[in-house]
Amino acid sequence: MNDSGHQNMADADPGASALEKQGNEPDGRPDTDSAAEQGPSESAQGAPESAQGAPEPTAQAGTGPTAQAGQTAQAGPTRRSRPRRRRSFWRELPILIAVALVLAVAIKSFALQAFFIPSGSMENTLEINDRVLVNKLVYDFRGIHRGDIVVFNGDGSWDPGPEPVSQNVVAEFVSNFGSMFGFGQPGEIYVKRVIGLPGDHVACCNAQGQITVNGVALSESSYLYPGDAPSTMRFNIVVPPGRLWVMGDHRSVSDDSRGHMGDPGGGTIPETAVLGRAFVIIWPLDRWRFLPIPATFEQAAFSKVAAGPGLPLTMGFAGAVPLTLIQRKVRNRRGRENR
Repeated sequence: MNDSGHQNMADADPGASALEKQGNEPDGRPDTDSAAEQGPSESAQGAPESAQGAPEPTAQAGTGPTAQAGQTAQAGPTRRSRPRRRRSFWRELPILIAVALVLAVAIKSFALQAFFIPSGSMENTLEINDRVLVNKLVYDFRGIHRGDIVVFNGDGSWDPGPEPVSQNVVAEFVSNFGSMFGFGQPGEIYVKRVIGLPGDHVACCNAQGQITVNGVALSESSYLYPGDAPSTMRFNIVVPPGRLWVMGDHRSVSDDSRGHMGDPGGGTIPETAVLGRAFVIIWPLDRWRFLPIPATFEQAAFSKVAAGPGLPLTMGFAGAVPLTLIQRKVRNRRGRENR
């Protein structure tokens, strides 16, 4: 209090001294000078009055930065929203399971599927208890090749029932979704090697005991089971359109096209029954490896015999281009003559 009292007194002294000087000044001095000098004194005198007669700015509600800050501080806790509760793990778990299930069915239906090898008909290429990964997309981009190892459904060819037909995307998805829960299971699934394509003449055997395809002998020692002959059963067949002649690599125990020559299709299977191409062994780990097409099926003689489906189209374009150029040249010549 002592400090504030001295301060108030110090503020009042300049005003008093200014009034005393005003009374002592001569009359000839201009009024403007006296007015200028009175301004500070009047302000100094008016300041205490305003301080006494009016409330301090900080005491008025809603005015001044201090009051606004105070109001904000008071209103802050009431406006603060409650923290959102994190979703319970048990609420998100069904969503995660549903998404994982849909992705698994989609991959199984249209991309990749693992299969278990239950028998020795493909030894030593595939052994019992091997797991192979089957590519279901490959035949959407290229045709089936001789030497491919394919997984197929035996319904309507080697087994009773109707032949499998190509399904649309929705039907395929629904079918595979049901099969995961034991509904709509497909028939017996087989894995064999493709020997003959549609239109191929497959025969056993030539003078050297080899199987021939369109007269080209197959050298099968790289994948046949050791000690097995290419075939002890004679056959001579032209593969019908849309069908395949397939055989196992362990010829002495394999139940393949040779053993079903009395069935519909003469032992062949429909291309629509093929689920995909087995391209890699994924289990056990010590047997992990890719399954390439043997070199004997890459012989140049096969490329000379078989004309791909794109050949007629290519020949059509080759013939159309010269005709178009000749026709354009004739038109240009007629246009010049008419001018």
